[in-house]
Amino acid sequence: MKTALITGGSRGIGLGIAQALAKEGYNLAINGVRPEESVQETLESLRALGVQVVYCQGSIASATDRTSIIAQAVEQLGPLNVLINNAGIAPRQRLDLLETTPESYRELLDTNLEGPFFLTQAVAKRMAEAKEEDPAFQGTIVFVTSISATVASINRGEYCISKAGLAMTSALFAVKMAEFNIPVYEVRPGVIATDMTSKVQGKYDQLFEGGLALQPRWGTPDDVGKAVASLVRGDFPYSTGQVIHVDGGMLIDRL
Repeated sequence: MKTALITGGSRGIGLGIAQALAKEGYNLAINGVRPEESVQETLESLRALGVQVVYCQGSIASATDRTSIIAQAVEQLGPLNVLINNAGIAPRQRLDLLETTPESYRELLDTNLEGPFFLTQAVAKRMAEAKEEDPAFQGTIVFVTSISATVASINRGEYCISKAGLAMTSALFAVKMAEFNIPVYEVRPGVIATDMTSKVQGKYDQLFEGGLALQPRWGTPDDVGKAVASLVRGDFPYSTGQVIHVDGGMLIDRL
């Protein structure tokens, strides 16, 4: 069986992706920062789908933790076929662009940009070596970014910057990994119902009622999970480096 490492995979969008990949038969290495005992129910629900599931605790913002996360996943499940860069954080406070603090800026970029870059670098090296040793090896890398990669929100500028940087990171790895025939994709969710967005539910409820998206509803983690599963399954074999929007048609220009 193949193995997928999903960062931030114990809740929200990451859990939606984990459920979708479990249904595809992938063994799962779930990364998160919470203690394992606090996510046992979630892990068991994934195991009930008939796959092996291990929990790799750690922060992707930490170089030491990144090494440990990969080591735990490989030791318990074997070589990684899929890396889903999903983990990310929002600012602790939504501050106007003129009030953004260096501390918040650094924290967001450490977790949302630097962490995924170097985690991917480490996993990509392993995938490249596996491909050279066995041409039949199949690998896929997916970056989960956000419409905030291009849509400016001046009360969380550091978040937008981190996602814009992650979009370029996805493109860079797509170019590099093409020589190993390992596709890299970016999935760009819109407004998805998660813990992160629950604090602004009222705002977006009104925006959806006012026509924010062509499909007038919140997106769900399941929506994103289905898109990622399709990419990992190989349904887009000639599309490496592409951006898949999961936003209900939100970013289509309209008159």
